[in-house]
Amino acid sequence: MRNEGTVTAITAKGLTLALCAAGVIGGAVGALAVNHNNAAAEVAPPALAASAPAPAAVPAPPIAAGAPAATVTLPDFTRIASTNGKAVVNIRVVGGIKTANRGNVPEIDPRHPLYEFFRQFQDPRQGGGGGRGAPVFGAGSGFIVSPDGVILTNAHVVQGADEVTVKLQDRREFRAKVLGTDPRTDVAVLKIDAKNLPTVPMGQSRSLLVGEWVLAIGSPYGLESTVTAGVVSATGRALDDNVVPFIQTDVAVNPGNSGGPLINTRGEVIGINSQIYSQTGGYQGLSFAIPIDVAIKIKDQIVATGKVQHAKLGVSVQEVGQAFADSFRLESPEGALVSTVERGGPAERAGLKSGDVIRRVNGRAIVASSDLPSIIALSRPGERVALDVWREGKLVRLDATLGDASEKPKRAAREDLAQAPDNSARLGLALRPLEPIERRQSGIPAGLVIEDASGAAAIAGVEPGDVLISVNGRAVTSLDQVRDLVAKANKSVALLIQRGSDRIFIPVRIG
Repeated sequence: MRNEGTVTAITAKGLTLALCAAGVIGGAVGALAVNHNNAAAEVAPPALAASAPAPAAVPAPPIAAGAPAATVTLPDFTRIASTNGKAVVNIRVVGGIKTANRGNVPEIDPRHPLYEFFRQFQDPRQGGGGGRGAPVFGAGSGFIVSPDGVILTNAHVVQGADEVTVKLQDRREFRAKVLGTDPRTDVAVLKIDAKNLPTVPMGQSRSLLVGEWVLAIGSPYGLESTVTAGVVSATGRALDDNVVPFIQTDVAVNPGNSGGPLINTRGEVIGINSQIYSQTGGYQGLSFAIPIDVAIKIKDQIVATGKVQHAKLGVSVQEVGQAFADSFRLESPEGALVSTVERGGPAERAGLKSGDVIRRVNGRAIVASSDLPSIIALSRPGERVALDVWREGKLVRLDATLGDASEKPKRAAREDLAQAPDNSARLGLALRPLEPIERRQSGIPAGLVIEDASGAAAIAGVEPGDVLISVNGRAVTSLDQVRDLVAKANKSVALLIQRGSDRIFIPVRIG
């Protein structure tokens, strides 16, 4: 799936991400996210209004005067709802007050104007401190994937739950066992003691097309077996630091839909409804589902071993914008720019360096930098991957054996390349070599100290005190090297700087 860009919460305008589990009271205002699945009070369901069913075929306007009217056939949602709805379940959880408050009552400053609003949902026996106190109830959705009672849902639905109850559409209820959860992908697997249960067929999310009809079944606000429909708005969405390439839809998903299936017009599950963007805590046209291809990988690991392993490459990456593309002589601003390489990690052993731009992994294009973490994290430790890397104006092939993401990273390698400015007016930097005592104190073996930044460099965000390590992927230790590299550059240069303990690339336009 092609990544269509990274979505970020615009908290300044009150837009924030919320996990769509049932029972959330109120919503998110400003930068406050009301998320997760537990609720401290019941919510009255919204009033229901009668509406006429949509016709099976809608006449389309004539293409030209006098031309016969065409018809557009709509999918038969009634068949899908009646068949697949039998395998969709309602999930109720019971957890202690300490667990519940972590999910839906934010810890905010008592001086905040919304403090009293959120405080009303806390159990008075909690007293603002520790202890589990009275139980709190939450809810979500899920769906049966095998006749012997294996159920898929979201990890945040059952997070910290002491007791999980599954209610089938035929009104039978079962105590469920949590076989395992994976917070990184927000997938959980449950098991109930039952046989010959209805199941939903699995589809392939990688074949989804933007504009395709889909529908969701779940229990928004506790209204069981609710069906909503819409279209696929985008695929491969990256949300914040999540490794999941989400499916974005305009299907109405609300608190309580979490863990429910997203279904295509062939009646196949192609996603698990997981998150929404909202100013109020309710649906506002942006819903996100975990691709079923991802969820099945996680489910198979949990069923087999009870846990999930994620792979790692051992690099930090940045987005490749137009300025970086110009600096590295790339035809298009695509790929993942390596800023740091973990010492002794898989990337370093494979020969990756800071300043490399990863363009493909096993033949799959890396368009945005967020494509790389999702491909790597959803692989297994020990897998070998082929990396197509842009280095010094040409493509090179590197092979890496992936490590285990659960292992603690070692200190980032200091031998990576960096971007360095020069003393010329084109960059607006005043530079000097690192003194021996500065090298010892900082741990930086070589580089140039920025004593002053003005002009293009200052506009780009370079600051006095930064240490500049390389220009366009070429390590620099003298002003002459910087002048030479800047003279050869065209529109911009990519500077790798060290600021405190962080290394970041900064593109500086000079043309």
